[in-house]
Amino acid sequence: MCGIIGLFTHEGSANAELFEGLLMLQHRGQDSAGMVTYDGHRFCEHKDNGLVNDVFGARTMKQLRGHTGIGHVRYPTAGSSSAQEAQPFFVNSPLGIYLIHNGNVTNTHSLRQSLEGSQSFFNRHLRTDSDSEVLLNVFADEIHRAHQRCSLEAECDPHRDIRKLVLDAGERLMSLLQGAYSCICLVKGVGLVAFRDPHGIRPLVLGSRERNGKTEYCVASEDCAFGPIGFQRVRDVAPGEMLIVTEQGELVSKQCVPGQTNPCIFEYIYLARPDSVLNDISVYNFQMGLGTRLAERIKSLDLVKDIDCVVPVPDGSRPAAIQISAHLGLPYREGLVKNRYVGRTFIMPDQHTREMSVRRKLNAMPAVFEGKKVLLVDDSIVRGTTMSQIVEMVRKAGAVKVYLASASPPVRFPNVYGVDMPVRKEFVAYDKTEEEICRELGADALIYQGIEDLVAVGHDLNPGITEFDTSCFTGEYVSRDVTPEYLQSLETALRTKDRTRSGRLPAIGHSNGVSVPQLAPLS
Repeated sequence: MCGIIGLFTHEGSANAELFEGLLMLQHRGQDSAGMVTYDGHRFCEHKDNGLVNDVFGARTMKQLRGHTGIGHVRYPTAGSSSAQEAQPFFVNSPLGIYLIHNGNVTNTHSLRQSLEGSQSFFNRHLRTDSDSEVLLNVFADEIHRAHQRCSLEAECDPHRDIRKLVLDAGERLMSLLQGAYSCICLVKGVGLVAFRDPHGIRPLVLGSRERNGKTEYCVASEDCAFGPIGFQRVRDVAPGEMLIVTEQGELVSKQCVPGQTNPCIFEYIYLARPDSVLNDISVYNFQMGLGTRLAERIKSLDLVKDIDCVVPVPDGSRPAAIQISAHLGLPYREGLVKNRYVGRTFIMPDQHTREMSVRRKLNAMPAVFEGKKVLLVDDSIVRGTTMSQIVEMVRKAGAVKVYLASASPPVRFPNVYGVDMPVRKEFVAYDKTEEEICRELGADALIYQGIEDLVAVGHDLNPGITEFDTSCFTGEYVSRDVTPEYLQSLETALRTKDRTRSGRLPAIGHSNGVSVPQLAPLS
């Protein structure tokens, strides 16, 4: 899970607006931030570990000159958390390409072998373990191949038809990659390039605005980034589509491969902001729908008469908790005060840091909990670290009974498409019944959302989506290429490499007998 944004303007500097957009996407990554701007002649780059406000100071911003640019906030799932692996990544041939990426490429291993072997144009040397660097270099190789093919065709001029070469390379690139990827690039001589994997697993949204009689464009992970900079949502980038905003401001599109919208449903539960609209679904309305469905489940269990008030675990569960309260006719109370200067514990880099952060993140108010039977509502329960401590905190604040409600089903399987929860044994729900989970969390009762209800909420809001990726709940992966052997390889890798700030999840690919497309050999 990362946040990406790309911006094209006809005049002025893009840096300040990219900065504002990245602030709106900060919830998607707190490990590092990076920005590249382009003035039509040269690139200006800056990236480092830290939050957006820390990485981009006044002096740095003055140096980031150009009317076009891209920005990234990182939440690492592959490679390490070093500043070297902060994005954007760059290759100087062909043309000069900067790339930012949200998602996770699952066949990185085989692609890396091809790039570093004789099948690549340049026998490329990769500097990091990042799947994003692999993706960028495969794209660069495919542009070289498209150039070579064009040179052999009588009616094709590789210098005049450079835009076509990039689009053709995009078609080949998407036939090679597996997994999830929403990407934005700056390509010298071409412009701003954006593309999305054929399943549309991770979000990517196109926006536009009119300024001085000219149309300008922005592409971002979520359209919440558009508001502060005056852009209006146009549409989602289609799965399997590549967009180019040329250096003259023309918008060009190609459907590179057939696509079908199968978004990760966890985006709507936890990752995205409630003021975003992804795949024509309002995140806020989705979360409200979860509250309605969960309220019906609570009602069916005959628990309503034993609940004094509904309390959300801030902030993501508020829409669901408000709807549960209204639907069941129970008082809604804010009983947990959040320290807003502590980051999201789920995306902290290691378990020890998460546990410390929970204790300073929330404080329970006795004025709300004293002598009460409370229903605590959370958007999801993943590792259980936060929730078990919250339950203990609420009891110490005087609660007589603590009931838990999760707006999502039990998380039992890894999300390999860009959310860092790869080890099944880390989940509180791993190999446990709901009764066992309840005991471990220290609650008096635990009510989970049903998977059928979860999917039904999405279908109600966008009937055109025939299948969501629900892999972290069901173990069924929409790309159909994630095998038990692949999942085991991830866990094996984690046993041999500490998941700390200096070293995370290494880039693992399908080295287990799964058929993986290879880069075509040179002719």
